[in-house]
Amino acid sequence: MPDGREELQVETCQRLTDIPAAEWDACAGGDNPFLTHRFLTALEESASVCREEGWLPQHLLLRDSQGLLLGAMPLYLKGHSQGEYIFDYGWANAYERAGGRYYPKLLSAVPFTPVTGPRLLVRESLDPVALQSALLSGLVQLTDRLQVSSAHVNFPPASEVSIYEDRGFLIRNGHQYHWENRGYRDFDDFLDTLTSRKRKSIRKERRKVAESGIRIERLTGDALTPEHWAVFYVFYQDTYDRKWGHPYLTPEFFEIVQETMRDDILLVMAYDGETPVAGALNLIGSDALFGRNWGSDGEYKFLHFEACYYQAIDFAIERGLQRVEAGTQGEHKVQRGYRPVRTFSAHYIPNESFRDAVAEFLDHERREVTRIIDHLDDYTPFRQENEG
Repeated sequence: MPDGREELQVETCQRLTDIPAAEWDACAGGDNPFLTHRFLTALEESASVCREEGWLPQHLLLRDSQGLLLGAMPLYLKGHSQGEYIFDYGWANAYERAGGRYYPKLLSAVPFTPVTGPRLLVRESLDPVALQSALLSGLVQLTDRLQVSSAHVNFPPASEVSIYEDRGFLIRNGHQYHWENRGYRDFDDFLDTLTSRKRKSIRKERRKVAESGIRIERLTGDALTPEHWAVFYVFYQDTYDRKWGHPYLTPEFFEIVQETMRDDILLVMAYDGETPVAGALNLIGSDALFGRNWGSDGEYKFLHFEACYYQAIDFAIERGLQRVEAGTQGEHKVQRGYRPVRTFSAHYIPNESFRDAVAEFLDHERREVTRIIDHLDDYTPFRQENEG
């Protein structure tokens, strides 16, 4: 490992398959499945992520003088702002009205996935901060060399924020909804911590789904089959057709993860008799379950809550996972035991006048995010907070 005096080399890579999986994963670690070589490679090999879709990989690599990979940063040259969950369309419009060209831009993120996780990936080292700083310097230099408008880092952990701030990145706040496992024995043990009214409401919702004849299966590992993915893709595609117009993930993506990631996946499937009617895709981390995609072939009362939220809680309790990340949007999640959690993004903007305008906007937005989180916290259903 470097002692802080060794010369480090930064380079870019446009195909993750050019990097041995063991080298990348030695930097990414095993806690977050979205950062693994197998997940990011599945996106590229399935053409879900590619130049034609506006995602050109430009992964940053940090090597020592012997060529050993010490650090990496998932990075893309973006031709648009779709699939990011940190919305900068207003920034783009303002920049271009002023005569600039906002796209392409650089983005470090997990494509199509609003999951918090490290973006400055480094091997265990005597000085990990030095390696992270070297990666971030590489990002700044690449931004300047390509003469693009900006570089963005979406959903880094709070522990990385000070590193971006020290390099002059602007910090943006948002919020998501996470469920926390407080050592619950089972779902009823979790319900016992809620107010009586909320406890009855959740039990009623779950009972209504069961009484409707809907059957739920939780599938992972070898229980998953290509037939499950074929059905789920229809649900997934229909959801995007109705809401966003273009599904990000291709059928080939699901074929690849069936082969390479089925042990990292929880697929919740709902059946009416023997007919599948809905599905919810989750990825399993070392200490968290990450809600990913949902789709159904129609409207089924309370089924979305059952498949996406309650089944996830059941699974997390059974596996001893510390939290369920249910993603962005949906204040209804608070009433079902999911708490508002602050999220972060970091933004490098070389143009000083534009940077100042964005900084002013972010000051106001941060205050609003704090107000929203405080307001939502007042409505959590836990009885120790509401009943004393």
